[in-house]
Amino acid sequence: MPKKAWLTALVIALAGVFLAAGLLIAADIPEEIVINDKVYEGNHKKGPVTFTHAKHSKEHGIKCDQCHHKYEGDKNVWKEGDPVEKCSACHPYDKNDGKKLKMASGTLFHKQCRDCHKELKKGPYKKCDECHAEKS
Repeated sequence: MPKKAWLTALVIALAGVFLAAGLLIAADIPEEIVINDKVYEGNHKKGPVTFTHAKHSKEHGIKCDQCHHKYEGDKNVWKEGDPVEKCSACHPYDKNDGKKLKMASGTLFHKQCRDCHKELKKGPYKKCDECHAEKS
């Protein structure tokens, strides 16, 4: 087989591998996630938030490690394919713990979600009911 044919076959094979890997990764991304943790219990005024996970990832190009993280020192070492834990696994509910934002009163989510939308000047960030469901 001529050298050019081998090179073409190699490029096509590699493209197929990358395409297959991309499809497998994309298949693992849930369409929506309902953020409904104990932070919404008790006297909290608003209900849970439905987060359009796949839309943020696919349509808006938000990289996984912009939200998912595991810090060692000041560096986020979380990488795609690492386990994803609930925010509450590391973030306290009722007080700031060093650099970790608390979950109570939405501090963590507001910092992560609302502030990102505000910075990008895109998406909801002004009115609570644009994200939060009515509390039942």
